[in-house]
Amino acid sequence: MIRKSEEEIALMREPCRIVKDCLAFVGERICAGMTTKEVDDLVYRFIKGNGAEPSCLGYCGYPASACVSVNEVVVHGIPDDRVLMEGDIVSVDLCAYKNGFHGDGARTFRIGNVSPEKDKLVRVTEQCFFEGIKGLKAGTPLFDIGYQVQKYAELNGFSVIRAYTGHGIGREMHEDPSVPNFGRKGTGVRLQAGMVICVEPMIAAGSWRVKVLDDGWTAVTADGRPAAHYENTLVIREDGVEILTL
Repeated sequence: MIRKSEEEIALMREPCRIVKDCLAFVGERICAGMTTKEVDDLVYRFIKGNGAEPSCLGYCGYPASACVSVNEVVVHGIPDDRVLMEGDIVSVDLCAYKNGFHGDGARTFRIGNVSPEKDKLVRVTEQCFFEGIKGLKAGTPLFDIGYQVQKYAELNGFSVIRAYTGHGIGREMHEDPSVPNFGRKGTGVRLQAGMVICVEPMIAAGSWRVKVLDDGWTAVTADGRPAAHYENTLVIREDGVEILTL
């Protein structure tokens, strides 16, 4: 696990600001009738226009600047000609690279009026993030995050995706440790001040099981029910956390 110096954290603020602002930019513009490729184009232009690079583009062969995941797609939806429809929910996950460091974040957007189930799913997924970081500080066992995420999701009748996790971040987009959204309270490594991690609940309306499509990237719920995603990059501090992408 890599602890960052204050100088390195200062360098991370800019790519994380770009991620935060890009997600807000997309959220103001995403609408029915757009294709997921048009959403990706917004992300590419915004990140490049801010003097950064889209970290996802070319990562292990990934062909786009963002993951744009609609309804039953949990993560890693490849942007294409799919048209967004009224009632869809769309998760946009993106990373920016600048100053030698990455920032990472995700939001799930509602397209027009969505069903009560989808609306609740989006709200609960976002709150799962904030439940996960309650009391989080240096010395907290890693799996306390997932314990709190899982508890809140299941209390609301949803399930936690287990196949994908949060992660450390810094000079690499994915660093140790993995940060699962489930776990046993009081277990796992003790987090240390200066660690920078991404906490990213991925919550499903139905089963937590997923399958990956033939493209090798797109992960969908096995039962076809909708899923949502919410992510921020944060710094572990002695007395709490500092969220860099909010």
